[in-house]
Amino acid sequence: MNAPTAATTATKTISFTEAYSRALHDAMEMDPRVIMLGEDIADEEGGGVFKVTKGLSTKFGSRVRTTPISEQAIVGAAVGAALAGLRPVAEIMLMNFITVPMDQIVNHAAKLRFMSGGQTHVPITIRTRTGAGAGTAGQHSDMLEAWFAHVAGMKVVIPSSPADAYGLLLGCIFDEDPCLFIEDAMTRTQTGPEPEKGKIIPLGQANVAREGTDVTVIGYGRPLRDTLVIAEKLAAEGISVEVLDLRTVSPLDTDSILKSVAKTQRAVVVHEAPRSFGAGAEVAARIQEHLYSELKAPVLRVASRDVTVPFAKVLEQEYLYKPSAIEASIRQTLNGKGRR
Repeated sequence: MNAPTAATTATKTISFTEAYSRALHDAMEMDPRVIMLGEDIADEEGGGVFKVTKGLSTKFGSRVRTTPISEQAIVGAAVGAALAGLRPVAEIMLMNFITVPMDQIVNHAAKLRFMSGGQTHVPITIRTRTGAGAGTAGQHSDMLEAWFAHVAGMKVVIPSSPADAYGLLLGCIFDEDPCLFIEDAMTRTQTGPEPEKGKIIPLGQANVAREGTDVTVIGYGRPLRDTLVIAEKLAAEGISVEVLDLRTVSPLDTDSILKSVAKTQRAVVVHEAPRSFGAGAEVAARIQEHLYSELKAPVLRVASRDVTVPFAKVLEQEYLYKPSAIEASIRQTLNGKGRR
């Protein structure tokens, strides 16, 4: 038998942007009920500001609709289309603009299942993009996932790898409930192994991105990629870090969190959003409630500061969580100490 060549053994990679685009293409190919609505998303307008939808209107025609600049109209039309039997994907260009259609999302999409006694589902996916680090300031950079995780009926998803981005976006599109799919603006060109075509990742299931025995770091999105680098560095010192990627902020996979922390007995929670009232507080509270007597150190949190995202580069960097803080918190909890 001939030995495999480098060309046949190499892992193909794709970027986050390619993963989003490929998931949308494959979903529309898999199910004619999938449609898209958003500003400038058709090829006549350039295929979207971030080129995620480039080529889709040429192939799928009127199933990809450019809309007026009205976030309320985009989400309102998507809710109506879902009630009529379609599976709309609505693009809200930047997450801060999602404050405009909050009524359509919270009071209609999220609640109709409950207000109809379970007879009506609203299977819409809202794609949006955000994240600090590019100097786009306070009205273009906020991480607002905690707002929506607080709303019963909403599912909130943030991927940390291109393969997960593909599978989780398919998971949102084919879920029966409204999903908010958050793309990190700063990782769009980063790459990772390509996903298996058509593979759907179920929502509400966390993933052990790296196994370890000394401490569990729990998070999602961009900080997870920083954490994996730090875990590799600490492994050289004999520190074994388990990295748990929540993938879905809501519903929260409590069982996986408790299983991992019960093994390591130490936990650090990381996210890009501001520290106060963030998803990290909920994760920490659940660990404390279930595993208090087993913990060898207090649960620590690493997050960004509780201020509006600054425009000035130097201030923006001071606002953002820091990878060095993740490493310091891991070392701190291994010493059995909490934050002062």
